[in-house]
Amino acid sequence: MRWRKIALCTVVFFMMGSSYLFADAVNQKIKVWSNGKEIADGGYLIDGKTYIPAREAGGIVSWDGSGRVTILKPNVHIVLFKGDTVFGNVNTGKLKMKILTQVDSLKDSIAAVKVAITDPAGNVKDILEDAVGSKNEDFWFSTPEFTYDFKEPGKYSVGFFMKASKNGDYILVSEKVVTASSKN
Repeated sequence: MRWRKIALCTVVFFMMGSSYLFADAVNQKIKVWSNGKEIADGGYLIDGKTYIPAREAGGIVSWDGSGRVTILKPNVHIVLFKGDTVFGNVNTGKLKMKILTQVDSLKDSIAAVKVAITDPAGNVKDILEDAVGSKNEDFWFSTPEFTYDFKEPGKYSVGFFMKASKNGDYILVSEKVVTASSKN
């Protein structure tokens, strides 16, 4: 009787191990990069197709509970102005500027937007936030002129964020990188 239990346990463990190896071969975990950054959760290669988590596709991801996932990712263009001049890179130091954002192809309404700048050390400064009140389709969002201190050389990120609902979180939907160089 005892040898039957041992044989049954051996068969069960063997089947569990072989099914795990089969599942691993079909669902291969892979590394995925998007715009030069590695996606945190990576992806899976299944039958020759790559699958990534929906939240990694960029934009606002919502799930309605019935199995429907919606990804809201409009076209967003960020333009930086110093006076009437468009710029992309700067010298370190204080700069009087404004940010103009154009949003196209927004198919669902949103609750709010904001613009923020992240310095090379990862510190975030919110520039302007606005509860847009169910804004959709195409619109412009402009900050008033303000002074920002590009304290150290490096890459600064100007981000445009959207919030789908009043109680939701802000999600980054577009960013523009500004390189600050030391003054000569």
